[in-house]
Amino acid sequence: MPAGRLLARNATINLIGQGIPLLVAFFSIPPLMRGLGIDRFGVLTLTWMVIGYFSLFDLGLSRATTKFVAEMLGKGETEALPPLVWTSFVVHLVLGLGACLVLSLLTPFLVETALKIPATMRYEAKGIFFILSGALPVVLASTVLRGVVEAGQRFDLINMVQIPAGAAMFLLPLAGMYLGFGLAGIVSLLIAARLGTAIAFALLCRNIFPSLRNGFSFDARLIRPLFSFGSWLTISNVVGPLLLYLDRFMIGSIISVAAVTYYTAPYEIIIRLMVFPTSLVMVLFPAFSSLGTTSRDTVIRLYTRSMKYLVLLMGPLVLTMILFAETLLRLWLGVEFAQKSTLVLQILAFGMLLTPAQISVSLIHGLGRPDITAKFYLVELVLYVPIVWFLAARMGIAGAALAWTMRAALDTVLVIYASGRICSIRFRDFADQGVFRGILVLAALACVFWATWISALAVVTQAIVATIGILAFCFVSWNYILDTRDREILSFGRIK
Repeated sequence: MPAGRLLARNATINLIGQGIPLLVAFFSIPPLMRGLGIDRFGVLTLTWMVIGYFSLFDLGLSRATTKFVAEMLGKGETEALPPLVWTSFVVHLVLGLGACLVLSLLTPFLVETALKIPATMRYEAKGIFFILSGALPVVLASTVLRGVVEAGQRFDLINMVQIPAGAAMFLLPLAGMYLGFGLAGIVSLLIAARLGTAIAFALLCRNIFPSLRNGFSFDARLIRPLFSFGSWLTISNVVGPLLLYLDRFMIGSIISVAAVTYYTAPYEIIIRLMVFPTSLVMVLFPAFSSLGTTSRDTVIRLYTRSMKYLVLLMGPLVLTMILFAETLLRLWLGVEFAQKSTLVLQILAFGMLLTPAQISVSLIHGLGRPDITAKFYLVELVLYVPIVWFLAARMGIAGAALAWTMRAALDTVLVIYASGRICSIRFRDFADQGVFRGILVLAALACVFWATWISALAVVTQAIVATIGILAFCFVSWNYILDTRDREILSFGRIK
């Protein structure tokens, strides 16, 4: 079992690895908007979305590969890795070819009917989507290679690759724009970067696991167990990202592509806060997979402590985002964006208070029950589609944000309940770890922020009050909510 010290270290490395591209995005998006224009930037955001969505369209096999590799490592069966890894790699290439065909066939419909792309841009947009479709085999194959490295808890090496790759998603469009490239040229640069990322992960796999150097090994018998675990993850991997991106497609269909930009700007700010829960979830999944159901007490401690850490970390960040939403957008993107997107940012930020529930998803999958979250996603999709359509049509982009937050609230309730049932987690387990004390202290900080907001104080005064409130929150959390073991873990002390 990975020690608490290792998990804390890896989570911190992941945070840095995701935070650097976030900073790059923060400074790159404004000039990209000005240089490309609202409509072309809207198409570029859809391009990012397609790359992100189809990288998860692997029928759950990359996640299954990570789980099985982690289990083998826990048993010391490293010599059994080559057939599993290379079989999964080949299957991913085949799936990538299928995804390529699907996107190619859908491109005319997406450009001409589904999205309100200006007529002058449709030919260019078709070329972009065809380029994207040709790159999908590489995108999918890289996911399984990264998953193998994750199973070995080598997140230091992963981030040596992921940091420049993540930054390139924003720097390459910026460079292409200044060099006079069209959107097709910019997208080609992005695809070349993804190819380089896949090659880098392949080299890491060979270096970390020497048994993979013994040559190619394909075992068709492994396809069935991979699909058996991944079959329900297939639904999660298709429907889950769809729930995240559907609002932007509907905004583009119901309102306009320009409205997608006004919605995407605050959404990108908010979704980047996911670097904190994601950094932890990425290391917890192989840890939960290694533990399985054999160490219930250890699993519960790891789960409840992780939940507490995210409550204490995400709460102040999100509350600060809500309080200073208008100021942040005005300084970042200008007065027009602040007027049109402030409410969207505040609504989406409120939904981000629920991100600690992502620990529950990692636990459910790590214990081998991906069917649970898949069923939840199907229920949420059925409810979400009419709600986001109705609210976006009545309230515009603010309505779409409200629908997204409502869906996040429902998902939180479902996954926390399910994780409690599957692992017999009791109310007392949360109380013993101080989770509820953390929520109460966070609620007190929220009251301070709310009083500051309704008082209509100057921004500088609000900042001073918020800083004092957060410092008090940190003091109380460190001394009265975190226990000795927590403080050892968070200070990278050695855990016995």
